[in-house]
Amino acid sequence: MIEITGLTKRFGKLMALDSLSLSIGPGEIFGFIGPNGAGKSTTMKILACLLKQDSGEAIVCGKNVRKDADAIRRVVGYMPDFLGVYDDLTVDEYLQFFAAAFEVPRARRRPVIDQVLELTDLTEKKHAMVDSLSRGMQQRLGVARVLIHEPQVLLLDEPASGLDPRARIEMRSLLIELRKMGKSLMVSSHILSELAEMCTSIGIIERGKLLYAGSIEDAYAKVRSAALDAQPGESASVGERIEIVLQADSVEAARLADKLGGDPRIAGVKAGPSRLTVDLRADAGADGHHFLIETILHNGGRIHSFAPVEVKLEDAFLKLTTGALQ
Repeated sequence: MIEITGLTKRFGKLMALDSLSLSIGPGEIFGFIGPNGAGKSTTMKILACLLKQDSGEAIVCGKNVRKDADAIRRVVGYMPDFLGVYDDLTVDEYLQFFAAAFEVPRARRRPVIDQVLELTDLTEKKHAMVDSLSRGMQQRLGVARVLIHEPQVLLLDEPASGLDPRARIEMRSLLIELRKMGKSLMVSSHILSELAEMCTSIGIIERGKLLYAGSIEDAYAKVRSAALDAQPGESASVGERIEIVLQADSVEAARLADKLGGDPRIAGVKAGPSRLTVDLRADAGADGHHFLIETILHNGGRIHSFAPVEVKLEDAFLKLTTGALQ
């Protein structure tokens, strides 16, 4: 649905995008992650045909942003990070206005507006003034607006910005529902835990350069491998990470680490005073936990606790970025 190749954009001396390349397939929720000023909003504005790139290509639904801007605007819904609303309109009047602006046929406007109001849970606010809505409801109205012309691709820049916890949960559920409807979404956010729960893939950008693009699972594998100082090429084989705490009267962790280190099912192992951190290879199989326990017990180890370690998206972000700002 989106194919970007070598996209570059400068604002004076500032390099906003530096040869950015990525792709987003049908039915994906792509989480776009990066610090303020990294280039996320610039990318979305180019895809929405609101900015022109200096070089590179961007294709949306098979159409080139340089040549087919009008056609792209009909298949893309763009929601900026700060949504401007018309305070002197009701919710229904606001959506009627944008339905007319997008040239939705008059006979279709009422059913389409009713549909997006129901989808965004705003039906009861249909006759409310826009300026009377809470921040969360205004954000949902913004989503309703970008759905009014039934786009295939949604570009949502910080849709959960400023929302309270309940409103964020409701927004996340809405975006997952849009994916189920067949929409492809590009979503930027600083709330990484939210992205981890709904995204099918992510891209991490810093100072205009794309540092990572792919599945969340592959990003986690990179973090696990880096933490164990894995050899080049080993990251793709890393599976689950296990943390084992040994009892006080157990064999030393360092000795057990030596025993485990030679097993081909183990990608890496680190030992602390009474603790082992073990990364299993992705092909360790369903018996990965069993052989690990058996090996420890066979070599005189006594286990106090044994649990998988959950890698978080925050870990991947910190590992793959440097913290540099433009």
